[in-house]
Amino acid sequence: MSAPVGNALIGQSGGPTAVINQSLVGVIEECLRSERIKGVYGALHGVKGVLNEDMIDLGRESAAVLEGVANTPCAALRSVRMKPTEEDCARMLEVFEAHDIRYFFYIGGNDSAETAHILNEIAVDRSYDVRLFHVPKTIDNDLCVTDHCPGFGSAARFVASALMGDNEDNRSLKGIKIDVIMGRHAGWLTAASTMAKVHDEDGPHLVYVPERAFDLERFGQDVKEVYDSLGRCVIAVSEGIHDAEGKLILESQEKDSHGNVQLSGTGALGDFLASQLKEVLGPKTRIRADTFGYLQRSFADCVSEVDADEAREVGRTAARIATSGEYQHGSIIIRREDDPTYRAAFEVTELENVAQKTKVLPEEYLGEQGHISPDFQAYARPLIGTLKTPMHLSDHPISKRGS
Repeated sequence: MSAPVGNALIGQSGGPTAVINQSLVGVIEECLRSERIKGVYGALHGVKGVLNEDMIDLGRESAAVLEGVANTPCAALRSVRMKPTEEDCARMLEVFEAHDIRYFFYIGGNDSAETAHILNEIAVDRSYDVRLFHVPKTIDNDLCVTDHCPGFGSAARFVASALMGDNEDNRSLKGIKIDVIMGRHAGWLTAASTMAKVHDEDGPHLVYVPERAFDLERFGQDVKEVYDSLGRCVIAVSEGIHDAEGKLILESQEKDSHGNVQLSGTGALGDFLASQLKEVLGPKTRIRADTFGYLQRSFADCVSEVDADEAREVGRTAARIATSGEYQHGSIIIRREDDPTYRAAFEVTELENVAQKTKVLPEEYLGEQGHISPDFQAYARPLIGTLKTPMHLSDHPISKRGS
């Protein structure tokens, strides 16, 4: 199967990450090297930019600018949350034909894979020869087939570092601290809160993820037990926690075009849990709650080197595979090599294997309610990189001499 000759178009979609532009530049680099690609364009605001023909010429950017963009967090092409209709896809194919777009790369999560899948089906039905590839990114780390997702390592590094600081703060001025972390259906990022634990009494002492049903009464008992033992308690909780019937503990009425409920826009869940704990522990108990929100997605000073390198490589791989003529469409995946030293390989899977599917924390990474198993730390450690090690005073006592 021969790869077509024509122009390439790249878009970015969904929530930004600290390394999403590494993937963008990776695609650009390989496209510029390919004899099958004449021009490399960028769609501003993803599919919306395609529909409006709001595109820019990426081939005119200097190597220095591209390298600077690669090391800049958030979506350089700007992003969008939009599920195209069949009419939208027909219009997009018209734009592709008008601009001789024969390669389309969409950088995003499972909703973006779904968009690429829908567009591919319509392109096949209309016999338009275009290569459609999904380039993965998501801090949620919930894409199926792949071992992990670009963007997760850096966001997990931020969460681990933030919880390290929060634990030391809580140790300095004892009380109860609740940190609400992103994760609608999967608790990968919340589980990363455990990565900086060094000492036996370090927090987070309790971790709640969507993979386990959340029992509000049991939650109060868990916190009281830790608080009675240590005089303090640090809690990490996913924004998507739900009860045994699957009902979210706190749900917004806002939804995007893909049907996703907005969860991270306010501090309502943290405030609700804090109020519930005051009923259990008393109104004078010192309880604080923070919602990390967008901070964890693109924090510029917490980029994992492995994450950045792999984000660049998934972009390069997508362009290489697309122009090879071997595949007409697909989603790039990362496979962890079976090796004592961490190594990754980059491959491709069918779009339908990723579109609108969610990979949750496997059972072996979960402990009993409120806990994460050490197996998760072994999985996540090479993706996050080396963290600072907090050091505590030995507290050598001086004998009391007062009368």
